[in-house]
Amino acid sequence: MAVPGHRRRGPAQGPRAVKRVLATLAAALSLAAGAQPQKTLRITLRVAETGFDPAKVTDFYSRSILAHILEAPYGYDPLATPYRIVPLTAAALPEVSADQKTWTVRLRPGIHFAADPAFGGQPRELVAADYVYSIKRFADPAVNSPGWKDVEALGLAGLKAYRAQLLQSKARFDYAQPIAGLQALDRHTLRFQLERPNPRFLFALASGDIFGAVAREVVEAHADDTMAHPVGTGPFVLKAWKRSARLVLERNPGYRERYYEAQPAAEDAAGQAILAQLQGRRLPMVDRVEVAVIEETQPRWLSFLQGDFDIVSVPEEFVPLALPHGRLAPNLARQGMQLHRSLGAETLLLVFNMDDPLVGGLNPQGVALRRAIGLGTDLATEFRAVRRGQAVPAQGFYFPHTSGFDPGFKSLQSEYDPAKAKGLLDTYGFADRDGDGWREDPQGQPLELEMLTQPTAFQRQLDEVFRKDLQALGLRVRFRSAKWAENLKASRSGGFQLWTVTEAAHTPDGLEALAIYHGPQAGGKNLARFQLPEMDALFEQIAVLPDGEQRAALMRRSERLAAALMPYKTKGRRIYNTLTGPRLVGFRSPVFQNNWWDVVDLKDPS
Repeated sequence: MAVPGHRRRGPAQGPRAVKRVLATLAAALSLAAGAQPQKTLRITLRVAETGFDPAKVTDFYSRSILAHILEAPYGYDPLATPYRIVPLTAAALPEVSADQKTWTVRLRPGIHFAADPAFGGQPRELVAADYVYSIKRFADPAVNSPGWKDVEALGLAGLKAYRAQLLQSKARFDYAQPIAGLQALDRHTLRFQLERPNPRFLFALASGDIFGAVAREVVEAHADDTMAHPVGTGPFVLKAWKRSARLVLERNPGYRERYYEAQPAAEDAAGQAILAQLQGRRLPMVDRVEVAVIEETQPRWLSFLQGDFDIVSVPEEFVPLALPHGRLAPNLARQGMQLHRSLGAETLLLVFNMDDPLVGGLNPQGVALRRAIGLGTDLATEFRAVRRGQAVPAQGFYFPHTSGFDPGFKSLQSEYDPAKAKGLLDTYGFADRDGDGWREDPQGQPLELEMLTQPTAFQRQLDEVFRKDLQALGLRVRFRSAKWAENLKASRSGGFQLWTVTEAAHTPDGLEALAIYHGPQAGGKNLARFQLPEMDALFEQIAVLPDGEQRAALMRRSERLAAALMPYKTKGRRIYNTLTGPRLVGFRSPVFQNNWWDVVDLKDPS
């Protein structure tokens, strides 16, 4: 029998050669018997993951993995625009009281967690108590969750008070302690009681990467390393993980029957075409996902061109080659690649540590220094020379595609005026007293700024532009380089002076953007550690108001305050140019949800 694909190279020599021939023959026989090879989706991360315990991670890259392992009660329609929330583990949309403080969710029976030794070899059904337990973990002082501030902001009745009681008494968290805001009424019914109305609480219930259910047995069985043992009810399971290098996820063999459904707009021709191709297909459609962490842009881009990956965000330095005049290059189009172009629901930020004695504080000198740095930041050069035109200035901090974003809003955040910046520095005592060309602080001490950075070629280009901007103002800066995860840890603990970071939307609610200015969330989303009673009051008002002109007016007020005091310099928004390879079917650039691997297919299994 001829073995397909086997070339004869002379007599086989030794046991290894025999084994290779037998393995090839077995593969051929398997194919002849009708067995199908695995469909493997291959993707890259540009920043390394940190781990997979939802109560312990906040970075986007880890959450993008978790979103495919864990499930919240609700999710997003993969094609609807601007968005549509649909039941996932829930049987239907929630029942909401007239005052929008009581939310009742009924789960679909018969959903099971992926198999794990912690379950003793028995199927483990998802029940309402699992969501109660999962959310309580954020409040447990022993977990020390960086996401607690996000949960606290939801206003679940009794949870914050119980945590405060434990912090004072040093007692252990009692997971059996009744919490009015988190109740399992029966095996499949959840009730959330809020301290204040929240018309948009549904968005939290659709965030599987944060509020996806975990099982207590699994957490306790792997208590020493919960970050390495994610077990959920989702479409994939983690099969292999080499930290900061490679991950492998495989289809959850016990995943329930779930089928592709979507409601694209009638005028959305591309969405309608995807629906026609995939409607009714059982999910997930791929068997395996291989994830490689490649932080440097050039090898990531070249690997995609060589066919090693199915999707890539075109690195800025390669935009002129891949997208001449904003259109996909003919050589790439001939290979069957497709361009997906979108404005990110995000803001590029320069973060100032407001606890730092030099750049922080609400005193006139601190405000003047921050505003001078903002005025002296040449965004046009950064966007043109480094980002190759793939970014636009941000007038305010609210994300595009979310409530609160006003395309007509104008502020000084994007103004570039070195002369005005120098005037501010002179006025508030930042002067060159010894004639060496560098300014001293108002007390006459040497002034050198320190900025966190990452060790990549692209980041070094950005740093060089910023260094020249400050040099033109007579300000020195040194860069402290570390991996992104280490910089995040330093920023959350307040161990930094300056850092550039991207804050992105995870829900359609603009309140998420305002959280970076919310005093109680300092050390969490509020990386600047900004504290201002007026801004906190605005946050509380905006949180409970329905969408409308009153809420929009308060949001505009918050943007004016932010621009005046500038704990963050809002720089811009990236234009994402995502290329998909010829095998990938059904991809739609996600805006809020970061779980899409289960709703795409591959043309040619490999």
